[in-house]
Amino acid sequence: MIAFGNHFSFEFRSGIRSKQMLLMNYLFPLGFYLMMGFIMPAINPPFRQNLIPALVVFGILSATLLGLPDPLVNARETGIFRNFKINGVPAGSILAIPALTTMLHLVIVAAIITVTAPLLFGAPLPQNWGTYILIFLAMAFACAGYGVLIGVISPNSQTSVLWSQVIFVPSMLLGGLMIPNNLLPEAAGKLAQLLPATQAMNAFNGLAMGSLADFSPWGSVAILVISGILAFSLAAYLFSWDSRNTTRRGNPILALLVLLPSIIGVFVF
Repeated sequence: MIAFGNHFSFEFRSGIRSKQMLLMNYLFPLGFYLMMGFIMPAINPPFRQNLIPALVVFGILSATLLGLPDPLVNARETGIFRNFKINGVPAGSILAIPALTTMLHLVIVAAIITVTAPLLFGAPLPQNWGTYILIFLAMAFACAGYGVLIGVISPNSQTSVLWSQVIFVPSMLLGGLMIPNNLLPEAAGKLAQLLPATQAMNAFNGLAMGSLADFSPWGSVAILVISGILAFSLAAYLFSWDSRNTTRRGNPILALLVLLPSIIGVFVF
């Protein structure tokens, strides 16, 4: 437990000292928040109603999908994981600690956005704080799982960026951050339900912000939690200590199973 705490403390401080992690965890999401807060309400006044959940979701996406995978890939490529294995660090800690520290950074970013948005931009506060916090944690957990899984299955940094963008870019366009899900064509709306951002925005609207959900909001929370559990489980199963190893316990294509809860949700909800 002491070793776990020391490792956690080191990773958390690294997230602030590292220029790349500082950018992904704080500067990029908060800079985007300020830009969108000043511009979007003037262009699209209804956006103010969803400003807080949309920018919190953006912060989660940027920190987890863009910030988590690359350090994991680099650590494996440079042999850091081999040193961890020699010194008895379990694989579970290698995967869990970066995810937990990223989620802690996200708590700080979400708190900044939630507190300042009403003062700076007149955005409404959540009506139900309990579900607001629950949905935030479910979304952060799911996306941290996605980020860790991408880092585990990617053979190099270029591939990790590609897989991250496959989720990040559609989330920005179809995830309900800028365009409500009910305004999308039916086919695009169904496709958007595969994205964690869509599930989070639907849950935020229906359970926390006092708006109408487009489909079952509690179903969205369940999908996020199950997806997170599945993502971390797959990452642990597919984890490799060394990129020089030619064998794996499973094919990386098994990572697509993380979409199974969302696919089922499309037909159920």
